[in-house]
Amino acid sequence: MIRVLAYVASIAILTMSFWLGREVPFSEQWPLFEALRTTAAIIFAVVGAWLAIIYPDRLKISFSQLKGGKKTAQNGSGIGKLFTPVAHSTAILCVILLLGILAPLIKTIDVLHDHVELLRGCSYLVLSSLTLWQLWTVILSLVPADVIVTQSNNDERRQKTLNGLTSQARFEKRPPERDERKGKDDESGN
Repeated sequence: MIRVLAYVASIAILTMSFWLGREVPFSEQWPLFEALRTTAAIIFAVVGAWLAIIYPDRLKISFSQLKGGKKTAQNGSGIGKLFTPVAHSTAILCVILLLGILAPLIKTIDVLHDHVELLRGCSYLVLSSLTLWQLWTVILSLVPADVIVTQSNNDERRQKTLNGLTSQARFEKRPPERDERKGKDDESGN
């Protein structure tokens, strides 16, 4: 249900962005692109730090070869969840950097001057699309923190349960039990 609402809201935002964005000059749009670029760079750095903190050994193995020229496969199953925001932020950064190069060139094409409103709408649509994409990337970057908090809560609950069980139980050291069969064998002389 939430996913459907997110899709509907995204489509509504993108439609309004194109329609109303036709009136927003590119000079007012560009600072928003720059803010988005900064956000993408921050997410890139934060998730990169998460990778280095959570999987330091895995990163070392990934970038160096061990004896015999073979890389070992260690358990890095969660690394994909961390790498996804980095890949998304990288793609967003690439698009924004390309727009920074192409926008001044597009302004010099005389044929497009008759379609300024359409181009503004398209530009604002791209800005809104990238912003929604970056919003999703920000949410994905919270996954490591959620994993750590969940694991910490589980460990704490487990420890409280163990403490509760062991505090109620009385452990007494019992003498070792004598095996009746063994005793009978010894008595028979075998």
